[in-house]
Amino acid sequence: MDVKEVLFMNKGDGENSYAQNSPFTQRVIELSKPVLESAVQSLFGEAGIWNKVFNVADLGCASNASTFSVMSSVIENVQKKCVELNAPIPEFQLYLNDLPGNDFNTLFKGISSFADRYNDASLFMMGAPGSFYGRLFPTNSLQLVHSSYGVHWLSKVPKLTDEAGLPLINKGKIFISKTSPVAVKEAYLRQFEEDFSLFLKSRSQEMVPNGRLVLVFNGRPSSDFTRGYCYPIPWESLSEAIAAMVSEGLIQEEKLDSFNVPVYAPSQKELKGIVSKEGSFELEQLDTFPINFGDKNLSDKLFKNMRSVTESMISHQFGEEILDKLYDKFTQISIEDMATNEEYKVLSFLVVLRRNATDH
Repeated sequence: MDVKEVLFMNKGDGENSYAQNSPFTQRVIELSKPVLESAVQSLFGEAGIWNKVFNVADLGCASNASTFSVMSSVIENVQKKCVELNAPIPEFQLYLNDLPGNDFNTLFKGISSFADRYNDASLFMMGAPGSFYGRLFPTNSLQLVHSSYGVHWLSKVPKLTDEAGLPLINKGKIFISKTSPVAVKEAYLRQFEEDFSLFLKSRSQEMVPNGRLVLVFNGRPSSDFTRGYCYPIPWESLSEAIAAMVSEGLIQEEKLDSFNVPVYAPSQKELKGIVSKEGSFELEQLDTFPINFGDKNLSDKLFKNMRSVTESMISHQFGEEILDKLYDKFTQISIEDMATNEEYKVLSFLVVLRRNATDH
């Protein structure tokens, strides 16, 4: 599976689109907004970081309204602080980034109405398609970079091999589970270390010294992969739904055994180790916040959101004809699981990194 080509949120504004079914990501944006605002404020204390243009990038922006909420916070906080300091308000250059398969058409439809809200500001917006696991912008051009629920997605599916280097099958599963061999967990960690190190290196080249990098992504509270946290997508339930359709003869078993999702939630220890080893950034803040997915909070949109996030990968691997039945089964299994687990929570890391003034 070529992640750059296959991974994208459901397009358009229809019933199963991401644009119409992203309450979780919007909630995450609201919860993380105070930290983003604080990061913007901190830039005013950095000498030499300001010029006539304030350059901001939102990485993994998708196609819903969340990215505009992020940009609103940035613009309004800069304007407010400039007024307080009796300083000139800069022009704003806003970059919206995601993989080439992203629904930029739906995203761009919202730009005009967004810009109209700030007709007193000098505002420029553009799309920047491409993988953020590599360079996207010119050297020393960005003062602020934001990404919400982007960097837990890997650049590719980890290569699964045993100690002898032979191919390894994550039997009946599509992600790390209690039954997965240790080698599977190690392969996922290696891929995350490689990807996140490259992400930091690329941003360090693009950002000005003392610029801020604000990240929100899935994390886990301990070294245990199977306890105390979950993803917004309950991958174990999706594995069970696919396995059920294998038993019904609707999906080939080989397709299940050869499919693994490119996503990883690090522990705090793993995250800190990568940041320290790569060396381009100083960790200023690392907060965690859980969101409860208990049965009282369930809604139809929640499961439509899960479908809108995973459907591109599922249809690529298993075909479009099984989608409705598969997601019905997935929803049923997930509801039963959540109803018996009152502590079903999604844990997120909220990270602020400061670009070091000197290169390492």
